[in-house]
Amino acid sequence: MPQLYIKDANGNFVEATEADCRPAHIICPPLTDNLVTDTDSYKWSFEEQFPDGMSSMYQYFEARGGEFHSTQAVGLQGFLKKRLVNPVTKAMVDEAEKLAMGHGEPFYRHGWDTIVDDYKGFCPITIRAVPEGSVFPTSNALFDVELTEPDPRIFWLPTHIETAIVRNWYSNAVGTTSIFCKKVILDALKQSSDDPMGEIMFKLHDFGSRGVSSEESARIGGAAHLANFLGTDTVEALRYLLHYYGCKGDMPGFSIPASEHSTRCAWGKDGEFAGYKKLVKKFLYDRKLPPGVPKIAACVSDTYDVFNAVENGWCGPELHEYVRDSGGKLVVRPDSGNPVEVLLKLLAIFDRKIGMRKNNKGYKVLPPYFGLIQGDGCNYDSIQEILHEVMAHGYSASNLAFGMGGGLLQLVNRDTSKYAYKASAGLLNGEWIDLFKDPITDPGKKSKRGHLALIQDGFGGPIRTVKGPRMDDMLKPVFRNGKLLKDYTLDEVRENATKAVLSL
Repeated sequence: MPQLYIKDANGNFVEATEADCRPAHIICPPLTDNLVTDTDSYKWSFEEQFPDGMSSMYQYFEARGGEFHSTQAVGLQGFLKKRLVNPVTKAMVDEAEKLAMGHGEPFYRHGWDTIVDDYKGFCPITIRAVPEGSVFPTSNALFDVELTEPDPRIFWLPTHIETAIVRNWYSNAVGTTSIFCKKVILDALKQSSDDPMGEIMFKLHDFGSRGVSSEESARIGGAAHLANFLGTDTVEALRYLLHYYGCKGDMPGFSIPASEHSTRCAWGKDGEFAGYKKLVKKFLYDRKLPPGVPKIAACVSDTYDVFNAVENGWCGPELHEYVRDSGGKLVVRPDSGNPVEVLLKLLAIFDRKIGMRKNNKGYKVLPPYFGLIQGDGCNYDSIQEILHEVMAHGYSASNLAFGMGGGLLQLVNRDTSKYAYKASAGLLNGEWIDLFKDPITDPGKKSKRGHLALIQDGFGGPIRTVKGPRMDDMLKPVFRNGKLLKDYTLDEVRENATKAVLSL
């Protein structure tokens, strides 16, 4: 049984006695981060596996391929600020040594003591990376890691941190999914909307917080999505971005009041439309907002019969006039059924009952006080299908917004873009040697050799990873010896992302 703790009169944690072990008194301190233990067990045995004379290593991170032809680089700064700007302590090393020895692994204490004593606990490594928010073709180095100065006592440090730093795949995979969805939606808006750039930032809303594996996943994945859009219900992503990035106005993302099925079921089937009217009154009439901030609310409407809800509820004389005269916007959310079939039928009902206008592109648009959001079954493929069919029937993409949950934050993995972190150079007996793998059974896993550089051929030419160093290298130092060298704001990340989506 783990040791339990209580707070004494001075607010310090002390071991609980048997008499203290009552639920009202028990406090479990949070599990702290430890870079020494945040690794794979076998890496503790690495120091003895390399040839004698090794004094430095160089490693790189790339997306080798996968579902998309390019990948968005986002989220590295959060990792650096959370893990690498904070020093390794003796207590961390003590904990790791105890774990390793009991776990069946050797532990190179002298190396970690070197980091604590000689380097004040800060990892003496240099990390170079591409600009956050930017997008690059797969099979290119996105960041690299190297011991800042050769030191035979800790040459293995760049590979020890692989386990922790390679998790950057998650933010990259979410960002990549998000920005490719943005590309699809933006293309549809360019074809069918009068103001595509004015609409795009709120067209994909993050519904994924409850569907991820952990609070940390919600923070990191939700933050990656907000590099590309402004809409989210993942509150932890807001905290993460404000803590590790910051932004103008101190608000990374926005949401609106919305119903769920519990708030609809409480009215019963006979009171369904009365419940709708109260929602409109509270959020489109009574709610006080700063000047210029639109009043918008969303209402899930498939609790019983979504078609009846729109036909006789939202488009019925009483509710229609009530919404129209509110000065706000009511967004109807279907939440079941085949998305294409349901949306087309609902759009047809709106068109027949209250009418639509044609915009300058010749597509039908709902009155400004109504909209639709599809939040069920959305992913990269289904969004394309929905937009294609809706526009094929003459309706503008302006009528729709999308919500993604698991498809955005959870249904990604390291193979979404085949992310990998590999050693490509080592300093052996004072000379750099190439380190690489080239398995005969899988040519796709062939790794790069030597020090690398990311370059672009000419203005707007292809981007390639080549042997470095190069003066035109796009990889720039972002971290060295415990200090952040480049501190991105969310605004800078979004600026890079906007440039990227326009060139995809």
